[in-house]
Amino acid sequence: MITTERLRLRPLTVADTDWWVHLHADEEINRFVGSYTKEQAATRLHEIQQQWAQRGHGLCAVELRNTGQVIGRCGLNWWEQFGETEIGWTFARAHWGRGYATEAARAVLTWGFGPLRLRQITAMIHHGNTASSAVAQRLGFTRLREDEVLGRPCTIYALARDDFSSL
Repeated sequence: MITTERLRLRPLTVADTDWWVHLHADEEINRFVGSYTKEQAATRLHEIQQQWAQRGHGLCAVELRNTGQVIGRCGLNWWEQFGETEIGWTFARAHWGRGYATEAARAVLTWGFGPLRLRQITAMIHHGNTASSAVAQRLGFTRLREDEVLGRPCTIYALARDDFSSL
């Protein structure tokens, strides 16, 4: 578990299926990350659990420390086809604009570059997602390349361990 001043991050599990479906049902969210049926969500969450078991990292539910309310997700995802570990974040619209994505992502980067000893972490951001691009740039990511992820064009940003400052 990762904690910050305001947040607690814990590994996602199949027990989070209903919440995952609800989060991705918002049209402002699913235009960048897609929507899920309950079956699709359970499959994806099972894959996330397998990644935790196999790689020692994965996506996390992000909870408010003071209430325990799950407000989003953030964590690391291994992409076999790219040979890259990506950081990703998605938050419920009611929690946008409060710095939660930056706070959670900074904690995940500290974990990824620290105990996990990753040398580089990417951020795959769909075209038009200006808020996520701003978070990536605020964290020190720079543009690496253009690519296609899950059939959609993305800008791939990268951050090297030597260039990351957790402060």
